[in-house]
Amino acid sequence: MSKVEKLKSFISLNTRAIIGRAYPRVVGANREPSWIFWETVLPLFSVGGLVYYYKALQTGMDADTQAFYVGLVVLSGAMIAFWLNVMWSIAAQMYWEREIGNLQLYMMAPCSRVSILLGMSFGGLTYTSVRAAASLIIGAVIFDATFILKEPLALAAVFFLTLVSLYGMGMLFSSLFLMWGRQAWHLSELMMEPVYLVSGFWFPARALGTVVAAVASLLPMTLGLDAMRQLLFDNPANPWLMPYQYELVFLGITGVLYFIAALYFLNFMENLGKKEGRLTMRWQ
Repeated sequence: MSKVEKLKSFISLNTRAIIGRAYPRVVGANREPSWIFWETVLPLFSVGGLVYYYKALQTGMDADTQAFYVGLVVLSGAMIAFWLNVMWSIAAQMYWEREIGNLQLYMMAPCSRVSILLGMSFGGLTYTSVRAAASLIIGAVIFDATFILKEPLALAAVFFLTLVSLYGMGMLFSSLFLMWGRQAWHLSELMMEPVYLVSGFWFPARALGTVVAAVASLLPMTLGLDAMRQLLFDNPANPWLMPYQYELVFLGITGVLYFIAALYFLNFMENLGKKEGRLTMRWQ
């Protein structure tokens, strides 16, 4: 078989693996209609609590500032869906697959482990996007949030790079969580609220201070949210970390770095299993 034929075979095999792992997430997630309702509506309760908190502060801020914070919270409520999907459906997935006995099949499959995780990512991204869009639209209608679409192409680029970087980080965590063993569940839980805080989900991240915001920028959601807010809201106070053009560049860089790191640790995990017959670190 020539090199060209081997390359075609490799691409065909891994493409089918990606589609095969994406399919159950796209189709299976919509087989129970009640899931769609609850996953769309329930997050609006936490969003509504903060919206009404900002509205209660109307004596301390003008109408435009209040509308800015209301829109900020509604956007964050939609983006939380992607963070939850990354942590629960990507980062901890390999650990859960091992617990239910599927990991052996993944390790023996002739395709790349990366293609399996990419399939999970694409499948999760599809149904999460629908739910996030529904939450954004419903939240905007209920809470009267106003968005200003100034540069749609730039907004699309920011959203795309944010998701690429975010899911790359999820792929990296999937191998780390697997190697850390039973601590994966606790790590997933532990990272939720701190990430909500430092990523500036409910307020501009700049309020955390320069040093904390710079460290928090290692999380794709921090830069992604900040850039999207610049492109969707007008605020003369300029509470942003940096111009969104710079954030686009940083998101592209972190996306590449997370993907390379994910490749390295997935390869390390596979070699660990082949050589030593284990997939967790010695201290487990």
